[in-house]
Amino acid sequence: MMMKKALMAATALVAALGISAAEAAWKPSKPVEFVVTSGAGGGTDQFARTVQAIITKHNLLDQPVVVVNKGGGSGAEGFVYGKTAAGEPHKVIFATNNEWLLPLVAKLAFKPEDLTPVAAMAVDEFLLWVPGDSPHQDAKSFIEAAKAAPGKVKIGGSQSKDTDHILVKQIEKAAGIKVTYVPFKSGGEAATQLAGGHVEANTNNPAENLGQWKAGGVRPLCVFAPERMARGEPVVDGKGWADIPTCKEAGVPLEHYQMPRTVFLPGGVQQDAVDFYVDLLKQVREKPEWQEYITRTSQSNRFFAGEDFQTFIKNNEDEGRAVIAAEGWLVN
Repeated sequence: MMMKKALMAATALVAALGISAAEAAWKPSKPVEFVVTSGAGGGTDQFARTVQAIITKHNLLDQPVVVVNKGGGSGAEGFVYGKTAAGEPHKVIFATNNEWLLPLVAKLAFKPEDLTPVAAMAVDEFLLWVPGDSPHQDAKSFIEAAKAAPGKVKIGGSQSKDTDHILVKQIEKAAGIKVTYVPFKSGGEAATQLAGGHVEANTNNPAENLGQWKAGGVRPLCVFAPERMARGEPVVDGKGWADIPTCKEAGVPLEHYQMPRTVFLPGGVQQDAVDFYVDLLKQVREKPEWQEYITRTSQSNRFFAGEDFQTFIKNNEDEGRAVIAAEGWLVN
């Protein structure tokens, strides 16, 4: 009875103040900072800036949104920045699965539990790319060349002992080859270096190499997925994403490798702030510009929040830990 009276009193107070329950819940009271845990031009940067652009265009926030890049230390800079902002819900961290994989391979000033999971908004594919003038017209030819010159073929990627590096190690094991992995600050830099002929291949996501593909600087050989990507608009010479063979059908026995696009808040934030951003991101996904982004980047439009996101994180961390331990990279 007393609880019922308290609830009625609280409801009456809200009504007396002339505000709705929704207005009484948390919402940003100052500019919101989108912290990108990679360099400019990479997939995570494009992800964050797409969300920012949609929020701005459709007036989904009463406050401005500013994007800052903190990609040092394979993204650790951004995560440490998030940790030091504990309790501050106006800083939103954009990442991948590096949030929980990085602490497995390096002793860092943050732990995964220092941040608050919000959601995963999409799942990105990985492809094997070569320069536009490469003599290799298919993945089988590339693998044969790598076998003939152990350790001499260079494959670039975004950061060391991270998602791209783990994939390259899996390629080595599956194909029976030995290559030299060259880490760059971002997928955008990896694309530029590949187009310039400084490495023989890279393992970028579709969005990270799209511009270079259109310009003729790079060319995809295969996608690490169980089936070909969805058909969309042609990209080059009448060919699009659906024309790229899977790596398994192209002769590389590695069927599946994907990366989530994730969003976090600093630790210690209130639950209604988390709920606010989950709702905001759901609104973003409903806009046509989001579907255009998903189609353009050939990602899978999947959304995880709450317990579903926690389960996804655990499963992905367990899979990553197995590979990292096998390579001797595990630090804890």
